[in-house]
Amino acid sequence: MAAWRNISLWMDQLDDPLIARPCLEHDLDVDVAIIGAGYTGLWTAYYLKRQAPQLNIALIEAQTAGFGASGRNGGWLMGNLLGEDRLLAGLSAEQRRASFDLLHGIPDEVAQVLAREGIDCDYRKGGALYCAARYPEQEISLRRYLNKLYAQGLSEADYRWLSPERLAEQLRIAKPYGAIYAPHVATIQPAKLVRGLARVVEGMGVTLYENSPVTHWQSGSVRTDKACVRATWVVPAVEGYATTLPPLGRYQLPVQSLIVATEPLPASTWEQIGLSEGQAFGESSRQVTYGQRSADNRLVFGARGGYQFAGRLRHDFDLTDSEVQLRRYLFGELFPQLKDVRITHSWGGNLGMSRQFRPHMLCDRRAGIAVSGGYGGEGVGATNLGGRTLADLILDRDTPLIHQPWVIREGGLDALKAWEPEPCRWLGYNAIIRSFVHEDQVLANPNTAPWRRKLATGLAGFMEGFMH
Repeated sequence: MAAWRNISLWMDQLDDPLIARPCLEHDLDVDVAIIGAGYTGLWTAYYLKRQAPQLNIALIEAQTAGFGASGRNGGWLMGNLLGEDRLLAGLSAEQRRASFDLLHGIPDEVAQVLAREGIDCDYRKGGALYCAARYPEQEISLRRYLNKLYAQGLSEADYRWLSPERLAEQLRIAKPYGAIYAPHVATIQPAKLVRGLARVVEGMGVTLYENSPVTHWQSGSVRTDKACVRATWVVPAVEGYATTLPPLGRYQLPVQSLIVATEPLPASTWEQIGLSEGQAFGESSRQVTYGQRSADNRLVFGARGGYQFAGRLRHDFDLTDSEVQLRRYLFGELFPQLKDVRITHSWGGNLGMSRQFRPHMLCDRRAGIAVSGGYGGEGVGATNLGGRTLADLILDRDTPLIHQPWVIREGGLDALKAWEPEPCRWLGYNAIIRSFVHEDQVLANPNTAPWRRKLATGLAGFMEGFMH
């Protein structure tokens, strides 16, 4: 069990003894079989039981609750969904506003559950600071994005620009060009949330089996090497582990994100940096950086990882020296006083990426299958929305949740867009990532000629277009 603590800072901080629950050893007949005891599976079980307490639900987990991305992420609880601006663009102004409000309300919905169920996961709703830093092109891209949001009917109450002086009231970085402030984001201790949810759903009558890897699934049944579960509904809630359950791996690929955490920093250092209200922060480069100040005063900081050929899962998250040093470089550029700080934890995880960066919440009533995934790194909040939505779809409840453009109610899995075969996707992904790294290196050098800066940005933007 000690090895499970080493999967992240968050798991290392738990008082929970992490003793695995019994594995599945006997055949079962249930109403709903959920594969995976991460956020998606647990939220789905929670909302099903809240609305239909009589349901017999089994949760079947390959490791232990929170072993995957739910226990490894950066702790951003966002009131957003990946690609929401594209997904909502075709709606009327009134519908779009209602959908944005639904998304922005995710952190408050989670807060209500935490209060109702007595889950303490260091929840702090301080908003997010999307900073323009390191080079001036970040300000250009951020302002362009903010104008796009305003064109969709959002206002300063949803997202507002902060001048460098206003930004400094919350966060002080070395080269500030400004920031977008979004109030609808909270930070949490992710492992405390996932372990707390597991205890809550057990108390509601859900049976949770751990150390029970699923070897086969189909409409109406789930199998492990020891038992078969027959179910009216099957919910494969595996997100970044979709390649372990064919054919889900055609639609959802595992990519990695990697994180480091410093030793607890003294109050004097935090007085220099800020983040006194639990704000999340990142800088606006294609490195996709994200950070927070943990409840015990560490800097937790992550950035985009990689993709392995054929969608292989990464199991070894002992980060290499170069992986750690890239993240140290990135946060050291923001906070020069931390360039030599001691890093006590480094880890990573597999997350699910759907084709065209399009999250999905899908229900196939004829087959009795419901799926939510493709969160693309924004799953801490999106899983709550996914669990609520799948519960309404399974229970055939006509609510606003099921009428959103990311919900698929016809066509089953075939309605999802599949990824290209290998080696096309591996070559394409690596070409795109290399263009992002090249862009960042060029722009971060203040002596780079303007024509080279423009060329690097244009190439990275062109390559990024292939991802959508």
